[in-house]
Amino acid sequence: MKEVTATARTVEEAVQLALAQLGVPRERAVIVVIDEGKRGWFGLFGGRPAVVKAVLKMDPVEETVRFLQQVIAHMGAEEAYVEAVRCGKQVTLHIHGGPVGLLIGKHGQTLNALQFLAQLVANRHAEEYVSIAVDVEHYRERREKALVELAHKLAAQAVRTGKEVRLEPLPAHERKIIHAALAGHKHVSTYSVGVDPHRLIVVSPITSKKSPTKRTPL
Repeated sequence: MKEVTATARTVEEAVQLALAQLGVPRERAVIVVIDEGKRGWFGLFGGRPAVVKAVLKMDPVEETVRFLQQVIAHMGAEEAYVEAVRCGKQVTLHIHGGPVGLLIGKHGQTLNALQFLAQLVANRHAEEYVSIAVDVEHYRERREKALVELAHKLAAQAVRTGKEVRLEPLPAHERKIIHAALAGHKHVSTYSVGVDPHRLIVVSPITSKKSPTKRTPL
């Protein structure tokens, strides 16, 4: 963490000097008073200056952007860059450029791993919890649309055949999309079975005798 030590006639003057050297407002730094100083006789003799140390508070988003930039560079995506979009405590880190397939991975597995790591880094020193999402060229938006379309397609299949339909294992946030897409469907219900990372969704026709009475949403 970046820090500076400043000396001045008073504590407040030393604080302002230290903040100026850091180039940040007061709320972005932790101030430690090393010596409050002492006024000399008649303001001239026997006095000593005030000494303070200002330690820069790390911005969790900026720190996460730097971390993610280094990780994707080591992956061979040196030309890619990370853009942070903040909306309250929700932050989306958009990765632009570079080998899209490499950064996304099969069914978004690499992207999900990057998001998991970014979430850990962002909240390592954060004073308040920050929710981090990582996306590559709007992949998650396209993936959500594809999952919604798949959900309705499988619902139609379940109704047509009168049999349950099982999807392949999906991460929790993608299972949530499927459940939400079919939540208001009149002829099918959904539930999840298994244990992560092999947990999957079952789409069941409501008229099926095999439909369980107890549902586990995610």
